[in-house]
Amino acid sequence: MSTPEPSPGLPADLPHFVGVLGGGRMGAGIAHAFLVKGADVLVVERDDQSAEAARERVESAAAKSIERGMTDANLDEMVSRLSVTVDYDDFADRQLVVEAVPEDWDLKVTSLRGIEERLAGDAYLASNTSSLSVNGLAGELKRPDNFLGLHFFNPVPASTLIEVVLGERTSPQLAAAAKGWVEALGKTAVVVNDAPGFASSRLGVAIALEAMRMVEEGVASAEDIDNAMVLGYKHPTGPLRTTDIVGLDVRLGIAEYLHSTLGERFAPPQILKDKVARGELGRKTGKGFFDWPG
Repeated sequence: MSTPEPSPGLPADLPHFVGVLGGGRMGAGIAHAFLVKGADVLVVERDDQSAEAARERVESAAAKSIERGMTDANLDEMVSRLSVTVDYDDFADRQLVVEAVPEDWDLKVTSLRGIEERLAGDAYLASNTSSLSVNGLAGELKRPDNFLGLHFFNPVPASTLIEVVLGERTSPQLAAAAKGWVEALGKTAVVVNDAPGFASSRLGVAIALEAMRMVEEGVASAEDIDNAMVLGYKHPTGPLRTTDIVGLDVRLGIAEYLHSTLGERFAPPQILKDKVARGELGRKTGKGFFDWPG
């Protein structure tokens, strides 16, 4: 694949043509991160309605980035570099594609295979998985050396961290390039070898699950537990409010996976399972461990 001339102001280490599969909160945030830095970004969604919603999310984030002085590009110029479609074939010219579909193994595998078969042989593929095995996903692909995990954090525009997760067969060239991409996005890379939950999810979920057990046992209120971590340990938000932001369903899925791979210390408490069963998923539904006014 020949490397296109970058857009004016595009960091030298950043791919010019970037794709994102999935335009939900995370996918739209990832698309926005590359768009702000001058990349040509393609988002692929499952249907026309989802595609339109994804476009609105990214364009809204682009407008806010201009208002906040994150970029000196004008909105029309930035939006001109955004495409949103429902066709995997449009990934054919991408130098890097980041998969950002929900944390479901079969969905991830099907999605990654669908992307890979459309990409040029020297294009790179990444998963935004927060817990699933990068080695396991790589084993389902034809070019595992061109694959790794890029775990962005929610909300992407405000987060300064990206976890770069290396599989056993990730090429040294890709590992080095990925660190450059993270720096070009204005964020900090934490590089980890593939392991259940990586570093961030494993630690974050462990703290959150214990906080949930404390609420369940009546040790303290959710607010007081969070305040203990914010004021005592300088966490920007407490583990329960963070769970609400991430989504209780997402946290439950990660906990169940870590429980199956790392043992009983990651068993999800009943309070989490009950809240998810009632549809109390956190900020996105208006209620989790806290109330979130619409």
